[in-house]
Amino acid sequence: MFSNKKAKSAHAYKVIGLMSGTSADGVDAALLEIGPGSPPARISLIAFLSLAYPADIRQQILAASDPRSGTVDKICKLNFLLGEYFAEAAKEVTHKAGLDLTQVELIGSHGQTIQHLPRTRAYGPYSQNSTLQIGEAAVIAERTGVTTVADFRPGDIAAGGQGAPLLPYLHYLLFKDYPETVMVQNIGGIANLTLIPQPADMDKVIAFDSGPGNMLIDGVMGQLTGQELRFDPEGAWAAKGKLIPALFDELAAHPYFKKAPPKSTGREEFGLQLAERICQPGKNRGLASQGHAPQDIVHTVTRFAAASIADAYSRFILPCHRVKQVYAAGGGADNPVLMSMLADEIKPLELHRIDELGFPSRAIEAMGFAVLAYETLHGQPSNLPLVTGARRRAILGKITQRA
Repeated sequence: MFSNKKAKSAHAYKVIGLMSGTSADGVDAALLEIGPGSPPARISLIAFLSLAYPADIRQQILAASDPRSGTVDKICKLNFLLGEYFAEAAKEVTHKAGLDLTQVELIGSHGQTIQHLPRTRAYGPYSQNSTLQIGEAAVIAERTGVTTVADFRPGDIAAGGQGAPLLPYLHYLLFKDYPETVMVQNIGGIANLTLIPQPADMDKVIAFDSGPGNMLIDGVMGQLTGQELRFDPEGAWAAKGKLIPALFDELAAHPYFKKAPPKSTGREEFGLQLAERICQPGKNRGLASQGHAPQDIVHTVTRFAAASIADAYSRFILPCHRVKQVYAAGGGADNPVLMSMLADEIKPLELHRIDELGFPSRAIEAMGFAVLAYETLHGQPSNLPLVTGARRRAILGKITQRA
C-alpha cells in the first residue's frame, strides 16, 4: 500500500505518461524507464504513440471547454469517457513496446484541460487561480490495473502558483548537464519556453507560457474548412498565404504579451472564440470582403505564433541571459513553415529540433507527466516556484490505486 513517506527507489520503474494538450487532437502516450533515485538518474524512452480523438470526441472537448456550451452534465460524462481513451492509449503503447501491463508500475496522466484560469478573481486570502483537467484517473487505474497519478496542477495552485507550466522540471533534468545555457521551446496548443542556465540550478530555471502555439492555427483551420481540417498539414495553407498587417497588429496588441512572468495562458484567451472572431467576416473587420484569401488568415496567425515566441525572448530572456541554442519540441516542431518563421524571428539564435538530441519532439509532454508521477510516488516535489509563482515546492498529483 502506498505510504506518504518518501520511498527509496532502488530500481528503475517502467512508467507511462499520458497527455492531451489544449489542441485536443488526441492522447499522447510515452512508456519510459525511469530511475533509480529521485531525482531520477536516468530517463529512457521505450515507446511512444498518439491516439487521435474521433472528430465527435474532439468536438465534445471543445464544447465542454467553451463557457457558452460547457454544461456540468457534458463535463461529467466527458470526464469518464476520456478516462477510457486515456486507458486505451496506455494499453496500446504498452503493446507497442512488446510488454504487458503487469510490467508497468505507474501511470502519470495529465488529463485534458478544459479550463485554465490564472489570476481570474480573488476570494479573500485564498488563491485567485484555478484550473480543470478531466479524464477520470479511477477509470485508467481500473482498466489497466496500474497505479495512476493524475491531476497535477492543483497542488501547485494550492501553494499559490498558477499550476503551469509544469514541463520545465523535465526540461531541467534533461539539460542540467548540457555544456551551456540552453532554451527549450515547447510548441503545443500553447507555446512555452524553458531557460536552463549553466551551471545548472533548479531554482534558477526560467519558464512561462509565451502565448499561442498551434491553438490559433488549428482554430482558424477548423473555422475556414467547416471542421474538415483540424490543423494546417505541413503548413501548406500558411505557405500559400500572405500577411494581413491589420490582423497581425491587432493580435500582437494582446495585453498578455506585456505581462511579466510568472504567467500562463490557454484557450480562454487564444482559443475558439478568438478563432471565430478572426474568421467570421460579419463579426469582425470583413476580411473576406477585403480580398484576403483564407490562406492569408492562416499565414498571418502562423506568423503571429512565431513572432509572439520571439517577442517573449526579447522582452524577458535575452536582456539578462546569453543564449545560442533553442531546441523546439511539441507538435509545432512538425510544422516546417512555423519552424521557418520562428527561425527567422529569433536570429541570430540557432533553432534546432529536440529530436537532434535523441528526444522525440512529440513525446516530450507525455514524458514529462511520467516523470512527475514517478516523483510523486517517491514523495518528491516537482513544481518550480520561480516558474509558477508558488510560495513553495509541492508534491503534485493525486494517486489512484486499484485493489
